[in-house]
Amino acid sequence: MTDIFDVIADGTRRDILQLLLRRSTEGESGTSVSQIVSELGISQPTVSKHLKVLRDAELVSVREDGQRRFYSLEVDPLEVVDDWLVPFLVDAFGEDAPDIDWTTMPLPDGAAHAAEVVGRAAASAKHVVTTALRRLGA
Repeated sequence: MTDIFDVIADGTRRDILQLLLRRSTEGESGTSVSQIVSELGISQPTVSKHLKVLRDAELVSVREDGQRRFYSLEVDPLEVVDDWLVPFLVDAFGEDAPDIDWTTMPLPDGAAHAAEVVGRAAASAKHVVTTALRRLGA
């Protein structure tokens, strides 16, 4: 199986996953390639290439209806990301955490990009957990 981190490292694939997530929370039972192309403004061959990678990683499922294919998000593989990320989100200091004024310390470009990537992954993981708990009635 493909390394999930390699799969979600690509911004276009993350955009597709976020679109599928949004549409599933809106009650859609699948999203066509043409809808993805239209909403994200990227070419059909590019969308198809990325959907193949996402299918191979089992992050999306496909339902065929005649000539059309409808894609849906599969969240189970993201548990690997969640399991890896959660320890970084735990406050290692508890109540003894130092009070740091982050507004006066700008991040270097590389660190800002890394923070954005981790932040997006954390937000996606949080949504997955919240949705799962909601489905379980917890």
